Amino acid sequence: MQQFDAIWINANIATMTDNGTAYGSIENDALAVKDGVIVFVGSKADLPPFDALATPLYDAQGQWLLPGFIDCHTHLVYAGNRANEFEMRLNGASYQDIAAAGGGIKATVAATRAASHADLFVLAKDRLNTLLAQGVTTVEIKSGYGLDLASEQKILEVAAELDKHHPASVQKTFLGAHALPAEFNNDADGYIEAVCQMLPQLHALGLVDAVDVFCEGIGFSLEQTRKVFTAATALGLPVKAHAEQLSNLGGSALVAQFGGLSADHIEFLDEAGVAAMAKAGSVAVLLPGAFYFLRETQLPPIALLRQYGVPMAVATDLNPGTSPLCSLPLMLNMACTLFRLTPEEALLGVTRHAATALGLSDRGTLAVGQRADFACYAISRPAELCYQFGVNSLKQLIINGKEVSYRR
Repeated sequence: MQQFDAIWINANIATMTDNGTAYGSIENDALAVKDGVIVFVGSKADLPPFDALATPLYDAQGQWLLPGFIDCHTHLVYAGNRANEFEMRLNGASYQDIAAAGGGIKATVAATRAASHADLFVLAKDRLNTLLAQGVTTVEIKSGYGLDLASEQKILEVAAELDKHHPASVQKTFLGAHALPAEFNNDADGYIEAVCQMLPQLHALGLVDAVDVFCEGIGFSLEQTRKVFTAATALGLPVKAHAEQLSNLGGSALVAQFGGLSADHIEFLDEAGVAAMAKAGSVAVLLPGAFYFLRETQLPPIALLRQYGVPMAVATDLNPGTSPLCSLPLMLNMACTLFRLTPEEALLGVTRHAATALGLSDRGTLAVGQRADFACYAISRPAELCYQFGVNSLKQLIINGKEVSYRR
């Protein structure tokens, strides 16, 4: 007799696998878990015999099961906010005016450096709780608001503590090369050297799962990015980049050259960059929240990404300056309305393709052998999750095979 920890029956299941149906759907079927892993997906009639008295049985009553959502690009650990700058801009202040007044990323770096480990943990946990209540079960958290060793370590330690104590799973990305700190004013090369020295120390503490660089005219050059990527690769760490957001420096092609996980933003990505990403298997991470908040007009090359078969992920880019939007469901809607993704593409972007963007092969789909992270929604079809915003249809959330409380 088969042993299961729990079984769901009468469920419509959007497996998000490539089984030839929209959303990888199988309807009116069953799903069983054991030891945090999915061990059966299919017809209830095909379930092997099990102890009905000892096994919790959930009747989904025709509701939909989907993989737990994955937010594969966030800057979730930071202190302070920049609502004052938002107000200043709408009252006519320029970015130069705001920077001269100590605003911009400098303000967030100052607030984050000054915040205690405990204060950052409380702030970040509240944001992570918000995402959890939306069905998000895995989150990437980047550093990058410390810009010195002690502060970058503090941010990554908070991310590690969240991974240890919060139901959601956290992936930690070192983004020391996010901006130029005041201590290295006019010495970007010197700061990149410092970043490359920070990296092995943070990696030795088990605080780095991947390495990111802001490769942009207002960030770091292609050669500076290459230097950080080389240091990361020497440690066996995967790389990714904020690339082609404001111009085309070739950062996405560089990610591909290093076999990197993803290039993120990519509004100005050209066909050569798309082709390079396709060949390398790198993911294009779309960030419609930043596009919306900054009122950008250059759309990512969606048609080219489709043509070359580059997987497209969708994420919040949650941060205090350019995407203070803690809502993955809103990103689903924006990905469809602003970028014209289909609902299936958008949902793949927060499940299967988001997992690939983080280098995770054990989640993002509902299939035998996958981690049992999934959610039950009271919807008539998966497209509702992209179509309607502001009404939370989440009814049950399972992480690692166990039901978790997600109510705020």
